[in-house]
Amino acid sequence: MDEKMRIRLLLSQRNEITEHFIYKKLASLSKNKNNREVLNKIAEEEKSHYEFLKKLTKKEIHPDRKRVFLYTIMAKILGLTFSLKLMERGEDIAQDVYEKIKGEIPEFGQIFEDENRHEREIISLLDEERLKYVSSMVLGLNDALVELTGALAGLTLALQNTRLVAIVGLITGIAASMSMSASEYLSTKQEETTKNPVRASVYTGIAYILTVFFLILPYLFFKNIFLCLGFVLINALIVILLFTFYISVAKELSFKKRFLEMAGLSLSIAVVNFFIGMAIRKIFGVEV
Repeated sequence: MDEKMRIRLLLSQRNEITEHFIYKKLASLSKNKNNREVLNKIAEEEKSHYEFLKKLTKKEIHPDRKRVFLYTIMAKILGLTFSLKLMERGEDIAQDVYEKIKGEIPEFGQIFEDENRHEREIISLLDEERLKYVSSMVLGLNDALVELTGALAGLTLALQNTRLVAIVGLITGIAASMSMSASEYLSTKQEETTKNPVRASVYTGIAYILTVFFLILPYLFFKNIFLCLGFVLINALIVILLFTFYISVAKELSFKKRFLEMAGLSLSIAVVNFFIGMAIRKIFGVEV
């Protein structure tokens, strides 16, 4: 065994024992009995892969505790589905390594098959409540980004007072979040769906109001209106980036397409409203 092969095997070995502990931890967090059983089964297979690699390397490897902790925290905050799908993206790297090695070590063929099966089993077991309400979260977040980014751009030029813009924006945002929640409740109630109308409205309202607070934040800390507007656009892009990444992983959708679509829409409306605010200020002679 040459040194390059040995390094590959050691990296794979650490990856297997780390994922063993991750799957065991995620299984303990799952309330679904079937999910727990499948995750525990996969965890044991990862452990057997580790033991096989250990025979080849003749070395004991400790798991990456930071990675185990990170995925545990992500599962608690962002859900089991997101954590598992993100982990499966890492499995693609492991599969590439096994594909290269199995030509030299035939036993790797079985490990490679196990890794492919893991993805199919995980996808089949997932049925997480919060993913049922992704459309509600998207509705609240999209509306908040599009409406408030544009409104803040217009208010910035029309009022030119950071505190006043923050107050007006906050009132507008809170009122709009309540309106969106009510609309989502009525809409979901009329649909033939398993979604709970109250929960759907809550998800929409929370997504909306959190986005509102994040966008308004610069106006509470800075005095320069153009600096505030710049941070609003940056904050909007951050929200879009994080949420799009979450959706692209959990739902296995195209990240680039959704990000560009949401960012383009929000920023375009902000630019339009910026000039509308400028025009209103000149036409009505607003001085604050």
